[in-house]
Amino acid sequence: MSSTSTRRKRGVLAAVAVLVLALVLGLVSALGTAPGSGDDEPAARVETPQDTAPPNEDLLALARRDDGDPNALGSPDAPVVLIEYADFQCPFCGKFARDTEPELIEKYVESGVLRIEWRDFPIFGEESEAAARAGYAAGRQGRFWEFHKLAFGEERKMNSGHFAGDKLVEMAREAGVKDLEKFRSDMDSAAAGKAIERDSREGYELGVTSTPAFLVNDRPILGAQPTEVFTDAIENAKKAAEAHAK
Repeated sequence: MSSTSTRRKRGVLAAVAVLVLALVLGLVSALGTAPGSGDDEPAARVETPQDTAPPNEDLLALARRDDGDPNALGSPDAPVVLIEYADFQCPFCGKFARDTEPELIEKYVESGVLRIEWRDFPIFGEESEAAARAGYAAGRQGRFWEFHKLAFGEERKMNSGHFAGDKLVEMAREAGVKDLEKFRSDMDSAAAGKAIERDSREGYELGVTSTPAFLVNDRPILGAQPTEVFTDAIENAKKAAEAHAK
């Protein structure tokens, strides 16, 4: 095995270790609160080794920073990249999209601090796969984020037809996709499957098993955490990036 492959494997194993530690320490909870706390109490701030360790270059390298990526928002040169592994049928992905992401976009993406990169991680069945393909196809016409907003605009019962067949075409039309025949063709293409498989494989190699899961530069965050968890992570990542650049 080459030294580069060995180093990358160690980086991935380090990420898995931190993800597991995050779970053990209770960073993940379905309601976004620390285990055992009241519903109206914010999640406890838990310091992990990720807060004090040197930057993990292998995890930082997962940010693609492709200027032409239709599934990304923000400057490719932003000091902080938030990668989200998500499923369009996931209710907590929807919670993040509705409650937290708009604030992060306004505060950090528009100021050039943050870039958000979406990764398809469909785990809830055929409609999740279909929705991921639809997102890919909408992105081919520059309307991924409009599709994303509609898909997560409201809570939908899983695998109940909301992301099947003509419903996806109608959603694409509402999202401003102009060429619906091309949209259908792109949905069914081998390229769509390849792109989704690439995203999913990346997530699985990191140890992701549920959605949403995030990397803020090299710090993992699991679940739809309160907004302040993300703002703290972004601020800390920004400081670390600035210090690392000196």
